[in-house]
Parts: sequence; structure tokens; C-alpha cells
Amino acid sequence: MNGVLNISSSPHTRDRWTTPYIMRMVVLSLLPATVVGIVVHGWQAFGIIALAVVSAVASEWVFNKICHKPDTIWDGSAAVTGLLLALSLGPKTPLYIPVIGSVFAIVVCKGCFGGLGKNFINPALAARCFLLISFANAMTIKPSLDAVASATPVGALKALEQVDITKMFLGTADGVIGSSILALLVGGLLLWSLDIIHGQICFSVLIGFTLLIGLFGGEGFNPRFLLAHLCGGGVVMGAFFMATDYVTSPVSRLGQFIYGCLIGVLGGIFRLWGNTADSFSYAIIIGNVCTPLIDTYIVQKPLAYRKVGKTRPVKKEPFRIPRPVIALTIIAALAGLALSGVYSVTKGTIEAQEIAKETEAYKAVCPDAASFANADQAEKALKEYEGKTTRVNKAYIAKDAAGNTIGYALNVSSKGFGGTVTLAMGLTADGKIIGISFTELNETAGLGMKADEPAFREQFNGRGGELILVKGTASGEQEICAITGASVTSNAVISAVNAGLDLYETTLKGGN
Repeated sequence: MNGVLNISSSPHTRDRWTTPYIMRMVVLSLLPATVVGIVVHGWQAFGIIALAVVSAVASEWVFNKICHKPDTIWDGSAAVTGLLLALSLGPKTPLYIPVIGSVFAIVVCKGCFGGLGKNFINPALAARCFLLISFANAMTIKPSLDAVASATPVGALKALEQVDITKMFLGTADGVIGSSILALLVGGLLLWSLDIIHGQICFSVLIGFTLLIGLFGGEGFNPRFLLAHLCGGGVVMGAFFMATDYVTSPVSRLGQFIYGCLIGVLGGIFRLWGNTADSFSYAIIIGNVCTPLIDTYIVQKPLAYRKVGKTRPVKKEPFRIPRPVIALTIIAALAGLALSGVYSVTKGTIEAQEIAKETEAYKAVCPDAASFANADQAEKALKEYEGKTTRVNKAYIAKDAAGNTIGYALNVSSKGFGGTVTLAMGLTADGKIIGISFTELNETAGLGMKADEPAFREQFNGRGGELILVKGTASGEQEICAITGASVTSNAVISAVNAGLDLYETTLKGGN
């Protein structure tokens, strides 16, 4: 029988491009970013890239041998996965990280689901998210010079600091290996011009992200502000090389546009209000998971499609909500009701525990106080802090057993790298710091969390007036030594403390 059809699962051949050719072109388009990354960051970056690619290819070969599957390493998909993963890692990442990530990407995210064309999420992105969660300290982007306390450009943006857009665009700023926006744009636009990737996805990602940052970023559509956000956090790499993955993106053009907008908007939300500055990977993963739902309701117009009534009547199927959706909705509603009931029952206990915890924090910074009373004279000043990034939340007068004022206890906060940094600070009656105690600190493990160590906290004891943060060794009476590699956290702490000292000078001083 001639012309036997081969029935198989995706991916199917739909045009002149073959999988090996597409993968070779993707590698070629990533070469500019790879070369820039190696030139800027040195041989360790080359080692990370080589280990990631070799580990990915070797993992696929071993997995296929064990599972008695055809050898697929020559289609180039494993090499692309390893290269993408390597370019999304920091140049000082420990060398075991790319190996673990590549094995996880190929074996767990790709091989266990049937191989190329059957994975439901992008393997490189899934591996990166796995590494971020499991090896948070090792995945932290280290500064180029260990002696200088600095944050990545995206971390600085999140802390409302100025960044050098030129360095970000060229890829010479601190960040991941493949951070050169110029090189990524050259490669991405090459793929788009050859019609290998879909413009509906990559450009809708960038548009959705830009619109959300412009509308809710606090700076409006300031070109410099928008460019800074677009040049950082893997937005360009994600838009051109991750979100456009054939397997995990929708088929229809409208579906691709919705998918891209979803990723862009989620990426903007995570950037502005998420706990981590670099969270664009999670936005693409969520978009991958939503792809089957998008393809279910937005169906590509089939070949030889004819309009209803032109040739023969076509019966329209009534719209039905899938049963799993109904079941999940009912389960979510019941869970919400249950949680609401539990919260109502425990609300009083929770509030009592929070008050006890707050009082304990004040006792830690004002150990000689027998009681705390509201500082009524500071009520107006506290309202002026509402909505500000750095603010004084509460102010209390510390009193001894006889009711005499012996100092003040303040609750102050500022925006750090991992979220809001909140601390209690005790002041003597003449405005000197007794001590500080953190009530909320969610900074990077091993770096930002050093703020809670005595070596940093005890620098504030006995100080007064406006304090200054310095890098290296503090020599002046008003100088506080920053934490190496965690300048954003250090700035947040000293900004919060200075806000409390300013409230004392302007409002509390001389009160009772």
C-alpha cells in the first residue's frame, strides 16, 4: 500500500523547517549573548555554559539508553536547553548548579513526560525555578567585585534606586551571563525575521509588561524608567527565547497574543509587588500551564474551513463548562468558606498574639521600660508617613514603674530587597539608640539576613542624629558599615532608623 500515513504525537511537520534546523538557528541566535557573557564575565562563565550544555546532552543520552528510546541528542534540543539555562545563571554560580539544573530539566521536565513535544512547561525555565527555590543562596547574583557591596540592577530598581541603562543594555552590569540586551535583540530579531518564532508572542509579552509597568510603576510612561525595567530581569530573553517555545505556547495567533499578554502582565505584577525582583521566569511558567486552556477555547481555523450554511448546515454544540472546572470551583468555594470560618474563630487569638509579639519586641529594645503609652503628640506626624516607602508606623513612650518617661519605642519600616523590612527601635530620653530588633525581615539568605546578626545591629547602639551608610570600614561617629553584597538591605535598615531618629528630633523630643 502506497502513501501509508504515520500517526504520531506532536510535534508534527507543518512547514519547511525541521527540528534540527530550528535548534541550530536558536543556538546561532544565542551565540552573540553567549560571547558577550564570556568576554564580560570571564572563564568561569564559559565553564558554567560548557557544563550546562554537556550535562544536558549527556542526561538525554543516558535517559534514552536506560528507557530504550531512540537517540535524540542530535536534534539539538538538549543543547538549547542547557545553553538557555546557563545564560540565565549568574557568572559566579557554583559549578555544581548548572549540572543539577540541566539534569533536572532533561530528565524530570522533558524525559519523564515523553521527550520533545510532550513536556508541558519549558525545561530550562522549570530548572531555573527549581534551582531558585532549592538553592537560593547559591543562585544569588554576586557582585563583580567582592569588596564592593552592591545589588543587581533589578534589585536596585525594586528598591527605587538609579541604574545605568547603558551597562544593562550592553550586558556589562552585574547580572546573569546572558544579560546583554543588545546581543539578545540581535538573536531574537533574527529568529523573528526568519519566521522561526512568532511575533504575536514576543511583542505582546513586551507590550503587556511595558503597559503594566507604565500604569502602575509609579513613574508613568517615563522612557528611562520603562527601559530600565525592560533591560533587566530576563524580560527580553524570556520574550524571544523562552515564551516562544513551540511545545509550550498556543497554536492559534489569537491564543498566542493572549498568552503573550498574560506573561507580560504577570511579569509586571511580580516585578512591582513580588518578593523577588527577578521573577519573570514564574510568569512564563504560569503561561505554559495556561496554554492547554487557551488552545481549548481558541481553536485555529482548520484547513478547508467553510462557513456555516454555505454548503450544508452544521449543528452548533451548546457551550458547556467542563466538569473539572465546576468541581474545582466548588472545592475552592468550600475551602474558602472553611478558611473564613477558621479565621473568624481564631481572629481574637491571632490579634492577642500579635500584640504580645509587638510588646516583646519593644521590651527587647527598651529593657528598662515597665509600660508603653501612645505618643499622642506624634499622631499627626505618623499620618504623614502613610503611603511612603520609608515610614514610622507606630510611636510609644517608654515609662518606668513610677510612670516617668525614660525613652521611646518606635516601629519603623522601609523597602528592602526581598520585601518590607520592619524593625522596632528603642531610644533614650535624649534621643540615643538603645537597640534595634527586627519584626519582619525576608531578605536573601546568607546576605541580606546578615542584618539580624549582632555585628550589624549593634553598630546602631548609642548612636543619634542622622546616620550615614558607608562601604568598607566605618570611621566617623555617624557612620554605619554596610553589609557586603547586600547594600539594598543595608540602605533599607538605615533609612528606617533615620526616619525614627527624625521623628524624635521633630516631634518627640522634650515630650512626656
